[in-house]
Parts: sequence; structure tokens; C-alpha cells
Amino acid sequence: MKRDNLKELSQRAPAELSLRRPADVLRPGHRSAEFHSAVPQSSTLPALSSGCGSDRLQVENLRYSRVKLCATGARGFTLIEIMVVVAVIGILAAAIIPQFMTTKHDARVSAAKGHIAELEAALERFNVHMDRYPTADEGLKVLVDAPSGDDKKWRGPYIKQLRPDPWGNSYQYRYPGVHHTASFDLWSRGADGADGGEGEGADIGNWQ
Repeated sequence: MKRDNLKELSQRAPAELSLRRPADVLRPGHRSAEFHSAVPQSSTLPALSSGCGSDRLQVENLRYSRVKLCATGARGFTLIEIMVVVAVIGILAAAIIPQFMTTKHDARVSAAKGHIAELEAALERFNVHMDRYPTADEGLKVLVDAPSGDDKKWRGPYIKQLRPDPWGNSYQYRYPGVHHTASFDLWSRGADGADGGEGEGADIGNWQ
């Protein structure tokens, strides 16, 4: 029995091998059934291409997300810089403005003292020529205009013009004076424009 089977197989093998000729495999343009089965058919290509498109879309979305994140980070950093600059400007302003205001007030006080000294010198010249100081009613205007009825001795004007103090108020004159009883008091009412006061509103007079 076994011998009969071996004999049958030996007879079938050459027949099957003869069917597979090398020419069928090597012939140009020839493709066997096994080759066709191994190569993906056109029906499977759309699925593959759609899968590639999905991956590509995911990559583009990831790239856009990274760019958007970088842009958001840049805007945040710029805002932080602006806030720092504003804070620095505020600190500098808080430190400089009070000093500037103090310096401005000191400059006005110095100017008022200079004006008072100039008026004092003019009043002393008036006294030399007129043998008296202006009365309280005449005031400082007789340094510019001659007094009525007594213009022969007057050799003015003793000042070019009668200017207000640095705060825009008139200088005050009193004869006889309270602080200088033998002569006169001459003062500026200061920043508050009123007699007396303290600090920046204090009076600036020839008795100080």
C-alpha cells in the first residue's frame, strides 16, 4: 500500500513541476497569480490615502498649536515688560515730583526775597531824597510815580516797575512797621496769599 502511494507521488511531481516553467516567471510583463494577490488592489488605496491625510492633518494641527502657544507666550512676556516699565516710571515719579515741587517752591521764595531786597533799597533812596518813607496810604506806588504835592524832591522812578510776587500777589507795605518800628515792614504773603501761615504758606518779610 505504501509503495503504491509513493509511486503515485513520484508520477505527479514531475507533472506539476513541468507546469511551472521559468519562462512564465521571467517573461517581461508577466505577473503570476501570487504576485497579483500580494500587490494591494486599487480598492484598498483610498483607505490608505485617507489614513495618510488624517495623519498629515494631525501634524498640521500640532504645528499650529505650537505656533499659537509661542505667540501667546510672546504677548504675555511683552505685557509683563510693559507692567515693569510702568512700575519703574511710577516709582521714579513718586521720588522726583516731590523734590521738583520743593525745588520750585524754594526758587519762588528766593525770588521773593530778591524782590523784597530790591524794594527795600528803593525805599531807602526815596527816604534819602524825600526825608521820609512813604505813608501807608501812598504805599509802594510812589516808587514809580511821584507823590502829589511833593514832587520837587522826588527823583524817581526808583524802580522800573512794581512787580507782583512769584505767586501773583502784591507785596505788602506797612509804615511804621510792627517788626521794624523805626522804619517799615515789607513782605510777601507767600503761597497761600494770606497773612501769617506756616510751611509753604508762611509769609516772607524783610524782618526774617
